[in-house]
Amino acid sequence: MKKRDPLKYFKTSEEIIRLAVMVYVRLLLSLRNVEVLRHERSIDFSRETVRFWWHRFAPMFAAKIRQRRIEGMKSSRWQWKLDEVFVKINGERYCLWRSVDREGAVLESFVTKTRDREAALKFLK
Repeated sequence: MKKRDPLKYFKTSEEIIRLAVMVYVRLLLSLRNVEVLRHERSIDFSRETVRFWWHRFAPMFAAKIRQRRIEGMKSSRWQWKLDEVFVKINGERYCLWRSVDREGAVLESFVTKTRDREAALKFLK
């Protein structure tokens, strides 16, 4: 069964839609700033159009990015580290275990009352 293309019926190309949404999301610009950037490059659409595209296509673009990232993690170059930090929560001391990848993104986190081998093994499972 063939998957439907969600961008099929739009006059604007997929690259322009993707660029406008990614500029808005990644660079934390306002909708008005994205509109001005596109207008400077002679591509005219309103900020409401960017907002519509963001609501409609941002989850799809995010899923594709996540999928590419997961595929990259399966390569032999992918590395992660186990990090432990003591934090105080409501005045009590806890151990925060985190797995952090090469880029610094937190993959998983876990809070325990004790810092011992059992807690570490529980986190790794």
